[in-house]
Amino acid sequence: MARIAGVDLPRNKRIEIALTYIYGLGRHAANAVLKTAGVSPDKKSDDLDEADVRKIRDAIESNNYRVEGDLRRDIQLSIKRLVDLGTYRGTRHRRNLPARGQRTHTNARTRKGPRRMAVKKLGAVTKK
Repeated sequence: MARIAGVDLPRNKRIEIALTYIYGLGRHAANAVLKTAGVSPDKKSDDLDEADVRKIRDAIESNNYRVEGDLRRDIQLSIKRLVDLGTYRGTRHRRNLPARGQRTHTNARTRKGPRRMAVKKLGAVTKK
């Protein structure tokens, strides 16, 4: 099993698909990396030898792709910067609401979480 950028690539998949399991690499970037490395995209991830894995690692580094931990850290720092500045987007991130203009009256359940059930208030019981 090949391990690139701290990710174990899935077994028995084409390498162009297997590289997309690395956070920050999509299909287009994976094909660009393979072209730079000189590895066939039709090759299965199980069929890679150490030389191919090394070429792919070097190609990712040479193309200056930010992947995995570095990319996640950069994204978190960007969000933290928005929150610290107090921008509109930052306040939406702080409140865990959609930050890109989506409506929230009826939708946004993924971001807002499950509905909170309305609690009925019981009236005061009076004795006669």
